[in-house]
Amino acid sequence: MAEIPLYFVDLQDDLDDYGFEDYGPDCDNMRVTAFLDIPGQDNLPPLTRLEKYAFSENTFNRQIIARGLLDIFRDFSNNEEDFLMVMEIVVRLSEDAEPTVRTELMEQIPPIAIFLQENRSDFPVVLSEYLIPIVVRYLTDPNNQVRKSSQEVLLILLEQDLIFQHDIENKVCPILLQLSAPDSDDEYKAEAVSIICKMASMLSKSTVERLLLPRFCELCGDGKLFQVRKVCAANFGDICHAVGQEATEKFLIPKFFELCSDAVWGMRKACAECFTAVSHSSSPGVRRTQLSPLFIRLVSDPCRWVRQAAFQSLGPFISTFANPSRAGLYLREDGALNIRPLTQDFNSGFASGSPAPSSGGNTSPASLTSSAKPVQREPELPVEGTSAKTSNVPHIGSSSDGPAENPVESSVSAGAELTRLSPETSAFPKLSDNNDFPISSYPGSDSWACPGNSEDVFSHFLYWRTPLPDISKDLELLLSEAGPQEDYCSRPGVVHNNCVARSEIQKVLDSLQEHLMNDPDVQAQVQVLSAALRAAQLDSVNEPESKPTAGLNEVSISDPSSASDNQITLSASSSQNELFVARILQSTDIIPQPLLDQYVSMTDPARAQTVDTDIAKHCAYSLPGVALTLGRQNWHCLKDTYETLASDVQWKVRRTLAFSIHELAVILGDQLTAADLVPIFNGFLKDLDEVRIGVLKHLYDFLKLLHEDKRRDYLYQLQEFVVTDNSRNWRFRYELAEQLILILELYSPSDVYDYLMHIALKLCADQVSEVRWISFKLVVAILQKFYSNSESALGLNFINELIIRFRHCSKWVGRQAFAFICQAVVSKECVPVDQFVEHLLPSLLSLASDPVPNVRVLLAKALRQMLLAKAYFRNAGNPHLEVIEETILALQSDRDQDVSFFAALEPKRRNIIDTAVLEKQN
Repeated sequence: MAEIPLYFVDLQDDLDDYGFEDYGPDCDNMRVTAFLDIPGQDNLPPLTRLEKYAFSENTFNRQIIARGLLDIFRDFSNNEEDFLMVMEIVVRLSEDAEPTVRTELMEQIPPIAIFLQENRSDFPVVLSEYLIPIVVRYLTDPNNQVRKSSQEVLLILLEQDLIFQHDIENKVCPILLQLSAPDSDDEYKAEAVSIICKMASMLSKSTVERLLLPRFCELCGDGKLFQVRKVCAANFGDICHAVGQEATEKFLIPKFFELCSDAVWGMRKACAECFTAVSHSSSPGVRRTQLSPLFIRLVSDPCRWVRQAAFQSLGPFISTFANPSRAGLYLREDGALNIRPLTQDFNSGFASGSPAPSSGGNTSPASLTSSAKPVQREPELPVEGTSAKTSNVPHIGSSSDGPAENPVESSVSAGAELTRLSPETSAFPKLSDNNDFPISSYPGSDSWACPGNSEDVFSHFLYWRTPLPDISKDLELLLSEAGPQEDYCSRPGVVHNNCVARSEIQKVLDSLQEHLMNDPDVQAQVQVLSAALRAAQLDSVNEPESKPTAGLNEVSISDPSSASDNQITLSASSSQNELFVARILQSTDIIPQPLLDQYVSMTDPARAQTVDTDIAKHCAYSLPGVALTLGRQNWHCLKDTYETLASDVQWKVRRTLAFSIHELAVILGDQLTAADLVPIFNGFLKDLDEVRIGVLKHLYDFLKLLHEDKRRDYLYQLQEFVVTDNSRNWRFRYELAEQLILILELYSPSDVYDYLMHIALKLCADQVSEVRWISFKLVVAILQKFYSNSESALGLNFINELIIRFRHCSKWVGRQAFAFICQAVVSKECVPVDQFVEHLLPSLLSLASDPVPNVRVLLAKALRQMLLAKAYFRNAGNPHLEVIEETILALQSDRDQDVSFFAALEPKRRNIIDTAVLEKQN
């Protein structure tokens, strides 16, 4: 440490020699190149002096010039010749042999570029011809520190959008491709791939896909250096996002499979960490059929660190299966959950019956919507299982003289779902005419129509609490693939392949039976599936034995004149009901079953021993996202897991749940919240302060979701928040006051008076000033609640309580609090002015004789800055003006300097508003 002062002295001597007498640690605003302005030092003009020091044999001189380049450009940018000369000096200085000089110069490039952009019309030319070549050349500098500086500068320029497309494609990308070539130096190659990955998100999709993607795919299989492959694996998700879904599935997914099977465990761990990002850039079909089995392999990896990373990503990966049209919720850009009106979507998709061709044989998108009033809906994600090229919705029929145009593809791995589509039967079972499903009437045999009013025909579907999601997108894609319906229906031997077998329906029914009594959504599903099963059984009994392989709802209408109206009606009704059943089956297989099984197993104590001690916390953290994905109709799959986590011995697990219970309540709805979340919420209220703070921070958000009668049960329990495990935990009480301000709107004035008012009074007397100040705002909010609801009696009682507790308080902080409350009341105008001058003003003015100066200071502020700022109190005809002015005069002559200062301070007047009010009163 003894060398530091000596070094500083030597450095200061050098600065003094070159005109830096005043340069030191405290001179932050001093120009580094101030010595260039000192006349008479060597009888040289500033620009010549600049050139002299820029190429001096003294390394320190060159460093100072490089460090002060921004100031130099500011001084010489007005003259074109001087500016060009400075640029030439910069180019020559960039070739300095000393690495420290090159590093200093490189660090000045971003601010210089920004300055030139703002002040030079020829900025693109200057940047392209002078500065970009320096940055690119330094990427191959032999000195490591110079290269690191140039890499950082390149990313800064790209992030600030200062490099133009031509330079990116012709100067930046070529050097990166050269450095990342197979025969390149290993160190340069690792740095180049890191830059490629970081800059991919800043470039256009076409640039990345055309110039960088081939090299990235090549580097993913680099067998020479595992560090290169690791960088590729760690940034794989960013590259996928940059190139989009099509390129991801065509080029990157195969490479991702290779990296996930890499012999080095660090590669597999990096893949597990970026798995969610890769899934976001993939289609639902690829996500389900390819990525899900791959993720199961990572979860079962022999390396513990890989399994740990995989389980941490399991919940977020499952969340990528979420679909707003099915879950009934969607995430806004700010991260807030919004409820999506599924009832309207359901009616628009189903109430009008099955979509059908028009007389011309062309299917228009309008035929997929309801004929009722249009419903404005939030933008929805692509329907699960569909992409631009493929669809999980099976092709209804096939040509009579060739194979099906779109054969059914299995959308899930073996054993990964509750239901499976049978390849020998149609995708939708035929439902016979029975009382469970209404048969719509049609005006003629050559057209399909829907009832004019949905109320005319009763349907169980229309009266569900949580209707099925909209499948209009599925239908539109299905019909577009099927072609013109009339031509298709006119073909002989038309059959509906890929029907869900009766045994599959029975499997789903069996899986839902144990949850039948607890969930109304499950009851609705069971009701429909039971009807579908009965209909399928009737069809199998009535089906002719001569056609054992025919479709269950085969209807030949090759000759329209030979088909009766009843046959068409039955076929249309059956098709509509078949879509209902298929959608229900899909809703119970939202994510592959192995993923859900692995997620539920995260609460197993054995996992903490073999994977990660914090695995339960990761499970709790991602549970709202998983619940959103499954939807409230499948909450029974997570209910036991949630209860296990809520009773976990680790308080940080319970704390995580406490912070997100309000979001889960939005996902589940009021009925499931009251049944399953309220008991857990009550348990959190009695937990440790570390857990209770999670509930408290979102107390208002949770209570507003409950019914009024259930909400009133918490009025008494709110008082328990005032007591904490540690009295020094004042932030807990501060948060309580903030939440109570919001909670006031949820209760009636009488409830506020009986329960919340006493909590507010207690918080106003808190030992910590921060708690008291926020509590004064709570008091004002309570008064506003009373008087805005015409509860003047309650307001007057509260005012009297304030006067007793604070105006006549034996401690000066209480009397000071009264002055602040009165000031806030006047500011917010929460009390009628006549009530204020009658009940509060006399007690307020009496504080002028208070023995404590701090009380009188606040009184002076209240009178001068608040009361006299109001037009009512400045009115010459106001009977209280004289008393207020006398009090202010007394305070102006107060023996305390601060009191007299604030009493004499002019109030902040709002001239326009107050003048208008005065003119109206006069």
